[in-house]
Amino acid sequence: MSSSTAFRFSVRRHTALSRSFAYTGLLVTLLAASVPFWAESSWMRDFVEIACYFIFAMMWNLMAGYGGMVSIGQQAYFGFGGYVMLMLGNFWGVNPFVGVVLGALASALIAIPVSRLAFRLQGGYFAIGTWVIAEVFRLSFANVQAVGGGSGTTLTALRGISKFARESTTYWMALACVVLVVVLVYRFLRSKQGLALLAIRDNEMAAKSQGIHVGGMKLAVYLVAAFGAGLAGALYFVGNLRISPDAAFSVNWTAFAIFMVMIGGLGRIEGPIIGALLFWVLNKFLSDYGSWYLMGLGLLAMVVTIKFKQGLWGYVQQRWGWSLFPTARQLQLDTQAPLGQGRATRQLQLDMQAPLGQGRAA
Repeated sequence: MSSSTAFRFSVRRHTALSRSFAYTGLLVTLLAASVPFWAESSWMRDFVEIACYFIFAMMWNLMAGYGGMVSIGQQAYFGFGGYVMLMLGNFWGVNPFVGVVLGALASALIAIPVSRLAFRLQGGYFAIGTWVIAEVFRLSFANVQAVGGGSGTTLTALRGISKFARESTTYWMALACVVLVVVLVYRFLRSKQGLALLAIRDNEMAAKSQGIHVGGMKLAVYLVAAFGAGLAGALYFVGNLRISPDAAFSVNWTAFAIFMVMIGGLGRIEGPIIGALLFWVLNKFLSDYGSWYLMGLGLLAMVVTIKFKQGLWGYVQQRWGWSLFPTARQLQLDTQAPLGQGRATRQLQLDMQAPLGQGRAA
């Protein structure tokens, strides 16, 4: 290959598959927005449940999969968001749907002092410490008689709203939250801050040496994850109409989020989507089996993590190169080379596509 040969490159962020998926997703979203006008109520309730699973799992994936902060106590903010929504509606007359957003904001605010305690811990101590913090939240609300104590209470602020208005508004809010979470997380991961977060996950010391504000970035991600968890919790209990400490602060929420992310693929936006859908199907049809159901979930998680170490979507991406939400920049050789450089261009194209060590030089 002549040293004087010139080549033209371009940087690509999207693929044909990701563009097709974006257009398909837009059409599906528009169709989904019309569901309350022609579908049954059970369909909307099922979607709200899936949406809450997905949002909570996506926030856990943002913390652990992209930020390297493995928490077992995110249910603290899930339950806190739900209780704030209920108290605003029952005691102060705030519209519960407005209370969903306020509950999420309250979860992010309470996460600020909590983070000062949690960030004193590292690794496994951080994971267990967040669980202990969540238990403190549970015991605290269990001793507040104004919200029903240990037995919980009912959301009464929706009594004057018709069933259709309540279910359709909850559904539309869940749909909007799902779209918003996917778009914001995707755009964040494509930004310089997203790249900095990945660097922190891989090596904090190396990231700090490159000028990245490690503490500030981890705090920001922790607060965003708390906001998302509170949003999922408030949305879930608006649809459920009843809340209790054991239901709101159960460690099962984080356990299920870990299951969804690990099954779908840790550190991938597609992972929580696949995991949430699969978990909902299993929960819908097998939850009546009680402890056998939970044992089955554990066995399935073990099999998938052993057989597909990167999760189901990780295997698909590695096997076929599919990516619905590409975040990395890809260097692409222009196929329209100047006259007389076709052979050299084609050879370089082959060398770029070949596995490492198998190009022409090898």
